Amino acid sequence: MNKEKIKIFLVDDDAIFLKSLEIEFLQNADFIIETFSTGELCLKKLMQNPDVIILDYHLNGIDKNAMNGLSVLDHIKTFNQDIPVVMLSSQDSIDVAINCMHHRAFDYVVKSETAFMRLQKIITRI
Repeated sequence: MNKEKIKIFLVDDDAIFLKSLEIEFLQNADFIIETFSTGELCLKKLMQNPDVIILDYHLNGIDKNAMNGLSVLDHIKTFNQDIPVVMLSSQDSIDVAINCMHHRAFDYVVKSETAFMRLQKIITRI
């Protein structure tokens, strides 16, 4: 039985967090992972049709002129509204989470020690 691997795009401007998330996914399941430090880099690869995109809310830590997560989310949904996008942020704010949902995010996860477990459960639901 040939089971297709799930392709996940991880987008975060925090290189350490991005690498640790990539390692967690690769160690705990059979995924294809692509990482991007900016939303612009992710958008250039959308034609690869990822199964899930995990997208940081703030993406201007490296480049102050970089697109923010909501703008990237809007572009993704314009490209293909069916790609589930999980927003990831260090902000534990209901207003931010609601705003992400209004932009058609699949879910919202706060960066914490339990973030990876939450992301795994969300991907299982998807």
